[in-house]
Amino acid sequence: LAFGCPGVLAVLGLEAAAPGECELSRLLQDKLQYEMRLQYMKHNFPIDYTVQVQYEEVLRPSNITRLRNGTVSEAALRYLWFHISSQAVLRIREVLPEKHPSWKYTQELGRLFDALGKEYSKYQQTDVEAVVADLVKVVHSAGAESRRKAVRPKALLDNCLKVMRMLYGAPCEWGTT
Repeated sequence: LAFGCPGVLAVLGLEAAAPGECELSRLLQDKLQYEMRLQYMKHNFPIDYTVQVQYEEVLRPSNITRLRNGTVSEAALRYLWFHISSQAVLRIREVLPEKHPSWKYTQELGRLFDALGKEYSKYQQTDVEAVVADLVKVVHSAGAESRRKAVRPKALLDNCLKVMRMLYGAPCEWGTT
């Protein structure tokens, strides 16, 4: 797959999403279709099954709206979404044995997030607003002092998709599909 011209993300302060970000987010959107989330994240798990995540690992559209109102840049919001969503996929994968029917699906999601991570690899936490950098640090710290909550795997991916649509829809010129 070609994800655009090399060096497109050289200037990190841009509000526009890079072509690679747009292509990868489209692929993620395809993988996160409702039917797939329902099958792999609900039907393949026991009823009311939950995954333990840090409180900060749940990113909802309302969180994005609040951060936008606090004048956090769109690029920083996409950076935050990437870190929280890729961590959510990791949390789900941690509870799955390799023979689980959802293993391959989460592995494919993980590969897409890894590719998207390459797009964000040039970002430094100092390049984004302090509130975003602090949240990213908390998400990647495995501190026992962090607050935990039980969340259904499907809910994690539902939030991932909703926030992704908020952040990538306009800059990537997605249609209403």
